[in-house]
Amino acid sequence: MSEADGKYRRVAYYPGCALEGSGHAYDRSTKALGKELGLDLVEVENWNCCGAMEVKNIDPKLQTYLSSRVMSIAASEMGFDTVMAPCNGCYHNLKKAEHDLAEDPATVAVVERLSEKAGHETYKAGDIETIHALDWIREAIGEDGIRERVKNTLSGLKIANYYGCMYTRPRHIFPEKDQGPNSESTYEPHFMDDLLRAAGAEIVDYPLKTACCGGAHTLSDCDTSTKLVLNLLEAAEACGADVIATECPTCHSGLEMHQIRAETRYGRKTGVKMLYFTQLLGLALGIRPRKLGIHENVSDSRALLKEKGLA
Repeated sequence: MSEADGKYRRVAYYPGCALEGSGHAYDRSTKALGKELGLDLVEVENWNCCGAMEVKNIDPKLQTYLSSRVMSIAASEMGFDTVMAPCNGCYHNLKKAEHDLAEDPATVAVVERLSEKAGHETYKAGDIETIHALDWIREAIGEDGIRERVKNTLSGLKIANYYGCMYTRPRHIFPEKDQGPNSESTYEPHFMDDLLRAAGAEIVDYPLKTACCGGAHTLSDCDTSTKLVLNLLEAAEACGADVIATECPTCHSGLEMHQIRAETRYGRKTGVKMLYFTQLLGLALGIRPRKLGIHENVSDSRALLKEKGLA
């Protein structure tokens, strides 16, 4: 896929809570990659939490309002037609809010009441398009654009791409997916595969690319989360992967932390490394590892990257 027109070259950027905390390396590498590619990220002003899992589990309509406020600011106050969310949870919640505001009058009434109380314009479904970081890079630059810019090929690096369960589920909130050859698939997502393959990586056939990592259970049932992550890690190694590429801060942190816990609690050690897809693309484009926040990852991949000539 070649470079697209300018639609996605300047977007409203919604980092969400995780990218200012445990996922800071994702934020850092996303910004560094965008700058290298000549793409402009403008952070949403005075943004709030999307409602995550905590609010959604207690009051789904309140969660929809919180997500709608982010979209309202980006569209009404900043004049953008696209908001980009790198976090699967944020992306999912904004897309869900869009769907609920289009389909459920009771949700619309709650959002209108809360928006008026908060003193901002009520968001209306269709005012803005929400995209993931994968859409942003693929639509603005494309595989050909990545291939042309590679300075330090990922050749020799075997990668299992892990999308997580919220990137494609539930199907009905992602109407733009499954729309033909150039669209993303909800059943067999491939945008990350396409981009990293264009950067020279060897993409392994990873059957668990959309399996759950147990992120929602980490606090309430840590053992279940550890077992789910261990399944992902061991499957990646069985596929021959050196690295699991991620595109969600919650999934990434879960894979890192439960890899350690799986060894200490169950005595099952795995050596596969975790890197954000933005870090891997950044390395291929010649961005220094530190600028990509690779030193911030719990999963220490520096020896592997040095061995492959990437650091």
